[in-house]
Amino acid sequence: MNEPIGRRQWAVPEGYIPGWSHGPEPEFASHETVCLLNASDKDAQVVITVFYSDREPSGPYRVTVPARRVKHVRFNNLTDPEPIPLSTDFASYIESDVPIVVQHTRLDSRQAENALLSTIAYASGD
Repeated sequence: MNEPIGRRQWAVPEGYIPGWSHGPEPEFASHETVCLLNASDKDAQVVITVFYSDREPSGPYRVTVPARRVKHVRFNNLTDPEPIPLSTDFASYIESDVPIVVQHTRLDSRQAENALLSTIAYASGD
């Protein structure tokens, strides 16, 4: 690509991973996911920080998105430096060393009638 698309800073103010799920795992496990699109010619080094209403933030969670690729990151699978707690409100702040595009998705499968929500995150910075 001639010009990279996206931003280097993103915020997702909504986050919640239900403590239980309905249906087979891993496909129907309730989860929060960010989809990271790196359309540039350079690998993106991404850092995710998670904020809570009642405690200090956790992170950094580090992810590499190869050049001209997309990566889906389930918050349920983030474990280093610590797992994201279930049944807890949170928000995430995502920083990248190259411009990327971030989309947020939630699957809530606490009941047989699953709910899926997806939105573009809030872009900030350059």
